[in-house]
Amino acid sequence: MGRLTIYNNSCHKGAKTQRSTKIFKTLFVVLFTLLSINSSKASPDTLLQFKLTQTIKGSYADLSVDNLGNIYLITANNQLKMLNSKLDSIAIFNDSKRFGNIYSIDVSNPLKVLVYYKDFNTILMLDRQLNNRNTIDLSQQGFLQVKAIAQSYDNKIWLFDEVSSTLKKIDENGNLLFETPDFRLLFDGGYTPQTIIDMNGLLYLYNPKGGWKVFDYYGCLKTQYPAANWKDVQVFDGFLKGHDNTFFYAERPKDMQFQQVRPSISIASAKKIVQRQNLCYILTKDGIDIYTVSE
Repeated sequence: MGRLTIYNNSCHKGAKTQRSTKIFKTLFVVLFTLLSINSSKASPDTLLQFKLTQTIKGSYADLSVDNLGNIYLITANNQLKMLNSKLDSIAIFNDSKRFGNIYSIDVSNPLKVLVYYKDFNTILMLDRQLNNRNTIDLSQQGFLQVKAIAQSYDNKIWLFDEVSSTLKKIDENGNLLFETPDFRLLFDGGYTPQTIIDMNGLLYLYNPKGGWKVFDYYGCLKTQYPAANWKDVQVFDGFLKGHDNTFFYAERPKDMQFQQVRPSISIASAKKIVQRQNLCYILTKDGIDIYTVSE
């Protein structure tokens, strides 16, 4: 078993003193706030045009879209359905009553869909036809309270263990490969990610109160952004993305570019929003509305 070592600034230079870290954090927050204010002043006039192209009627609890355009829907009775980009039904997973309600799914790899049942602390691995190929009972592996899971770049699994307050990496058998130190010691007041995204050589963690924390695969904290109260966060084209009831937000870490734009439709009642290139999938109480988006 390996242990990831996390430093607040650089893995090569070592951890700085607590005082320096606090100064850095303060300066960072001030800089981010100034950038946000400047961006906000210019962005309310930016209007994204939404054009409704397709609608899927029905009562659904959740929505996901993979990089091939396949749509994954969790029905009100906990059935997982997969549609292709033409909205043809291509697969259904019914064997879900044993594990309670589906808490989350990860479709970043369409060939291995992860389905997480939080109440039963169980992960199912489904193939591209939604056949169950593997089951991991996290409790049997000693992970008693897992908040979030995600597919790793090498087809392993990231998870956040709330009991130990550590980020862990496991294999398909549930064996522990890596873990970080206790987040309660690393971050003032602790930090519990609600979302984990493995993308482009980096690991993105998000919490609505604590914002983004971005790590490399060796456990080095690369940067962090105090973007509070974003919903349905994603990482796409180098941007950290999310929204609230009024605006869409995007932050590009590479050059600290911040965008705030208003959609031409109301999103206040949306249950979930997924953005994919020039398409936007919006889950409502009546079904899924699919829009093309342009400025």
